[in-house]
Amino acid sequence: ARSRTVGELLAPTSPFDKKCGRENWTVAFAPDGSYLAWSQGHRIVKLVPWAQCLNNFLLHGMKNGANTVSTRLPRQSSESSQKNKPCEHIIDCGDIVWSLAFGSSVPEKQSRCVNIEWHRFKFGQDQLLLATGLNNGRIKIWDVYTGKLLLNLMDHTEVVRDLTFAPDGSLILVSASRDKTLRVWDLKDDGNMMKVLRGHPNWVYGCAFSPDSSILCSVGASKAVFLWDMDKYSMLQKLEGHHNDVVACEFSPDGALLATASYDTRVYVWDPHIGVILREFGHLFPPPTPIFAGGANDRWVRSVCFSHDGLHVASLADDKMVRFWRIDEEYPVQVAPLNNGLCCTFSTDGSVLAAGQDGSVYFWATPSQVSSLQHLCRMAIRRVMPTSQVKNLPIPCKVMEFLCYQI
Repeated sequence: ARSRTVGELLAPTSPFDKKCGRENWTVAFAPDGSYLAWSQGHRIVKLVPWAQCLNNFLLHGMKNGANTVSTRLPRQSSESSQKNKPCEHIIDCGDIVWSLAFGSSVPEKQSRCVNIEWHRFKFGQDQLLLATGLNNGRIKIWDVYTGKLLLNLMDHTEVVRDLTFAPDGSLILVSASRDKTLRVWDLKDDGNMMKVLRGHPNWVYGCAFSPDSSILCSVGASKAVFLWDMDKYSMLQKLEGHHNDVVACEFSPDGALLATASYDTRVYVWDPHIGVILREFGHLFPPPTPIFAGGANDRWVRSVCFSHDGLHVASLADDKMVRFWRIDEEYPVQVAPLNNGLCCTFSTDGSVLAAGQDGSVYFWATPSQVSSLQHLCRMAIRRVMPTSQVKNLPIPCKVMEFLCYQI
């Protein structure tokens, strides 16, 4: 089935604008669904209110030309007006933007650096931060509502390829870089770098937190998928099964599953707690043998993401297609065309998929299906316990099978 197009946000172009440098490497939604941000290329990040975007799509059809006008965010008179009147604006980051991540604070979550009592910044619950990872190895932290640069984090020596905030509101930020390291930053401690995670033999492409913030997954220019314990900052295990570089990863909303995308033309869905591949989504038929796994570069998978219902996975590949998969089916349930796509992510409510291409963003409606009772039960129990604990429950074997993701 063909996915229904919702709309598109087109980057401004000129007759002399070269295509190189306009790549949209990253697109992100704010945790509360208030903002959408993406890299337009040429150092520019665009921030737009997501509700306003949807209204424009409904009122004026697919295309949105608001991006041709550069609007500066006015200073807000009060905190309440900041929350009630989000404005679109443009940020010049000073270098090519490779990664974006929104972060919001929970005041009760204290900094791990308990010995430091004085801080420059006191992040309240009404604040929204945007982290931008740059080509020169720097990470810039912006206040979304004022457009003000708050922090300039400098420690990476190569491109910051991906960023992710801990979902628990602690404002712990993890960055993945081509310098072969992951770095852990505490924004509540004025951006103090807490830890360097080493283990990748080559470039690190992506990282993602589990929903409870206890596990970090990282992938890079090797065939392995790394899992880290974020309480002890130590490596838990390596998941092996891909045949080429692994470029993207994301946990399911209940933390029970992990999706990884690779240049071997496959997306794997893992049970990360026991290290087992539960499902393989192939983008080339017949699938390439391991010795040729890197040869079909017109089928390289660039991005993968989980929908909020935990039932659907979206993937984006070099064969000019976006695919929507169900975790319990072998073939895509919907597809959509997209040339030169590099990144994709679901909206906060999961109703829309956004994908980036050449400085612009395109949107499709996601498959809407009623979840089965089995899936709802699995999601409910996996939010509170991992696979090992589920398997130790004193319940009948048939009920155990019902609650497991073994496909």
